[in-house]
Amino acid sequence: MKVLFVSSGNSSDGISPVVFNQGEALKKEGIELEYFTVRGKGLKGYIKGIKDLADYPALSSFDVIHAHYSLSAILAGLALLLSNGRNKRKVVASLMGSDVHSSFLHRVIIRFFHRRIWQRTIVKSREMYDVMGLSSAEVIPNGVDIELFRPGSRQEARKSIGISNEAAIIIFVSDPLRPEKNFKLAEKAVEKLYGDTSNLLVVNNMPVNMIPLYMNAADLLLLTSLWEGSVNVVKEAMACDSPIVATAVGDVMWVLGNTPGTFLTDGSVENTAEMINEALDFSAFNKSTGGRERILTLGLDSRSISKRLINIYLNITENN
Repeated sequence: MKVLFVSSGNSSDGISPVVFNQGEALKKEGIELEYFTVRGKGLKGYIKGIKDLADYPALSSFDVIHAHYSLSAILAGLALLLSNGRNKRKVVASLMGSDVHSSFLHRVIIRFFHRRIWQRTIVKSREMYDVMGLSSAEVIPNGVDIELFRPGSRQEARKSIGISNEAAIIIFVSDPLRPEKNFKLAEKAVEKLYGDTSNLLVVNNMPVNMIPLYMNAADLLLLTSLWEGSVNVVKEAMACDSPIVATAVGDVMWVLGNTPGTFLTDGSVENTAEMINEALDFSAFNKSTGGRERILTLGLDSRSISKRLINIYLNITENN
């Protein structure tokens, strides 16, 4: 089966790591997969992208066009109408957390394409499904690579990245400049506990193979986001059996469940600091949260998610 992934290529890493990781997981399951990236920003960039995709070599040979984020999915739908495959509905649209917070007009367009153009629409969490009101959309979170993200020795991890064994380390795995990540809450909560933010370590623009080291080196992962879709760093920390303090955004409540060593904060500075303190106490006396077992139980490993996607692809090819 041949699948073409369509996504923006404007990030510092080119293809979003989330999209790339999903593609590589599908390749491991035997899918023949290529990547098409939309270059250029704004309306002009996407108009050019429509033509470039419509002219993509052997576009009609792909069984499925799987586009990530609404703009790329809209582009893919229009490109297919312009190409020789205009009569084949074979676009799968994966919507992300940011699509929930798009403008009213944008969401009207999303609903139109969902009903008329896209063969399948995927949302990342039940919260997204409820908010966007897309009947027949399928809830499929992003999967986590459990071979890469796995428990390890805290002492060895700290030695590898040059962190003292004495200090408590709280990691914030995101871009602190993105407003929705709410880094100010993380800073204020840690400062309330320690008087400064020296125990707060930002992990950003890091090669993906380094992130498990930081998760195993840290006492806990802190997530203070205002909104999310399916929160990848939480699932990755769970796969490493790391303690977690998080706001109840996206699918966080469902993913955490009743896992020991994981704590929800109400988003206030006081409560976040209190939950961090509880997580630190847990981290001091326990080696594992059991989060990895829950990831496997929920079927959130990348292989299980890949199989769900392949079932969608097979259904599309059978109907076309």
